[in-house]
Amino acid sequence: MKVVITESYEKLSRMAADIIAGAVKEKPDCVLGLATGSSPVGTYRELIRKYKNGETDFSRVKTVNLDEYVGLAPDHPQSYRYFMDRNLFDSINIDKANTRVPDGLAADTAAFCEEYDAYIASLGGIDVQLLGIGVDGHIGFNEPGDCFIAGTHVAELDDSTIEANSRFFESRRDVPRTAITMGMKSILCAKKIVLIASGENKKNVLLEALHGDVTPKVPASVLQLHPDVTVIYSDKI
Repeated sequence: MKVVITESYEKLSRMAADIIAGAVKEKPDCVLGLATGSSPVGTYRELIRKYKNGETDFSRVKTVNLDEYVGLAPDHPQSYRYFMDRNLFDSINIDKANTRVPDGLAADTAAFCEEYDAYIASLGGIDVQLLGIGVDGHIGFNEPGDCFIAGTHVAELDDSTIEANSRFFESRRDVPRTAITMGMKSILCAKKIVLIASGENKKNVLLEALHGDVTPKVPASVLQLHPDVTVIYSDKI
């Protein structure tokens, strides 16, 4: 595991974008696992800049996103499909047909979760997985619990996650209580993982995840078992 501490969020974002762009250059039809939330916004901004400068071509890239709120339509302003379109896909030359975000309106969520895992497997797995980390140590929406869940599944969101995400909604009561999330198997089978974290409020949980016991009570701790993880952290937001 490689850990990099940077002096600014901007440098963190540039470093993460450089890794992703490097993977695309090396393998133009690579599969990127993507994340949402505030942490990757700067990374996506840098990837857009690289595209507009002619440095990176996304025309053959495929993407799979970690998660989506149950009950939100793709055009809902707080859905993660909307987030990805607004913050990345609409500004680069990616084929939208090659971008997948879990379906928050799936009529049969269990069937959808199986199909999502099968789709990722059909691509040959993920080449580079971008991750953030929650204040409770979650990755994707894999919340603290008694066991690691391998496959894509519906997760009950912890109070701390609901509270942290309430800033994106009109009120706390508007935050969905469940989400479809990629499970640990697809994440850990990614060939390379890049975890980004910024802000003092992430420091303690990041230290626990990287240096504590591997335990489902701190889901991100499972990354200690992966052979190729780069963690980029800045205490600045």
